[in-house]
Parts: sequence; C-alpha cells; structure tokens
Amino acid sequence: MESDDPAEHGAHHVQSLKRGLAVIKAFSAESPHLTLSEVARVTGLTRAAARRFLLTLVDLGYVRTDGKYFSLTARVLELGYAFLSSLTLAEVAQPHLERLSAQVQESSSVSVLEIPDVVYVARVAVSRIMTVSINVGTRFPAHATSMGHVLLADMSPAELEAFLVVTDFERLTAHTLTDRASLKAELAVVAEQGWAMVDQELEEGLRSVAAPIRGRNGRVVAAANISTHASRTSAETARAELVPPLLATAAAISDDLRLTTSSRAAHG
Repeated sequence: MESDDPAEHGAHHVQSLKRGLAVIKAFSAESPHLTLSEVARVTGLTRAAARRFLLTLVDLGYVRTDGKYFSLTARVLELGYAFLSSLTLAEVAQPHLERLSAQVQESSSVSVLEIPDVVYVARVAVSRIMTVSINVGTRFPAHATSMGHVLLADMSPAELEAFLVVTDFERLTAHTLTDRASLKAELAVVAEQGWAMVDQELEEGLRSVAAPIRGRNGRVVAAANISTHASRTSAETARAELVPPLLATAAAISDDLRLTTSSRAAHG
C-alpha cells in the first residue's frame, strides 16, 4: 500500500477513501475470495481497519461474505474502474449474442447478479415478447428468471442463504416459485444439468433458457439466455433446439472473457 504520510499529499487528501479503494482493489481475477487477514496483508492495513472497511462495503452492497471469505458483488460495476470491466463483458458477449440470435431467431441476453436482481449488460432483441422493454440496465428479480437461477445455482450455501433472507419472493405469475424450498430444489437441478429453464415465472407466455458464463477461476460471473414465446416454442423444443446452441455460446463467451482477463493480467 502507498505511504499515508500527509506530507506526500495535498490538504485535500482523504485517507479513508484511499484505504477503502485499496480494499476493493485487493480483489482480482486471481484472488476473487479473500479472508480478513489476506485483505489486511494485501492492503497493508491492520486487521481492525480492514474489518471496518470490509463490513462497511458489505453494508453498502459492494462486498459479500460467508463469514470467512469476502468477495466483490456486481455492484462494483457502478465504480469507475470496475465499470470498464462490465463494458468488456458486454463487448465480448455482443457478437456472440448476435450470432446466436441470428441462428435461433430469438432474442438473447447476458446478465450479472446484483442481489436480489439480475441486471442486463448485453442484449440482442429479435422480437418483443414481453409487455415491458428490456434494455441494458434493466433489472428483474433473480428468483423468477432463468439467468437468475443460473447465477444463484453457483452460490455457496452461505451466499444462497444470504440471498434468501433479502428476497421477498414476489408472485409475478401463477407459475412463479414463491418459497425457499421450491427455489432451492430448482437450483439443485440447475447446478446438476448446467443450464436453467424458466417457464412463465416472470411473465405469462414467456419461456426462457439460460446458461452460465464462467470466469478464469471457474466461477459463474454472468449468464446468457434465450427468450421465446411459450405459444411458439414448447418446453421440449426449447430443450432440444435452443439449449445446445446456448450452451455453446455461453462457453465461447467464457473462453473469450478468460482470454481478455488473461491479457489484462499479462499487461497490467
């Protein structure tokens, strides 16, 4: 960590802001999960100071913890440097989504998790099948979306319990999963099969499938989906005709994203 000697900075310098940013920057693609001691060592802060900053960031929603390990949340995309990373995800995903949508003639998207919602970061719209418009930045409840199920299925038990605590399980349609047990059972299926299908849980008539996008450490960092209207695509057809190209696209985005991250690390 840089020197905190006031003589090296102007009277405007705010040490607490500098230290808080140092805590955020302690996390990286190589070290996405850190203990309190590791954060203190990387930043040069005392354990007590590192704990105060980490818990403040948890309160603000920028960091999550399972009680031992800390990691960043998607909310850091709101911050300048990390927001550039979100643009890279969108830039990497967009051409893949365009090819996917051209192939299956359905709309496709990529989202990240910002509890309790998914947030769209890239999208190709072939036709409008929802009553609301979907754009980059649109949010939907994670418990009622296929991309949300994919992102939640990769959580640790502690992370999932934290999500369940803050989720109100709003019933959006007659098909929405509205209790913890049902959602946890569905997430177990998603984790086992490697993809998710949500059948009219977000909106009547909307059927969607989603697949995970993984980072360098193998963890799910985003999700890609294909949305279709239930009247023209049955669940069986979606499983047979949409899931295979979606899985291939998500894998291709994951590969490109890892290459981009590796290149940044090599030139950082």
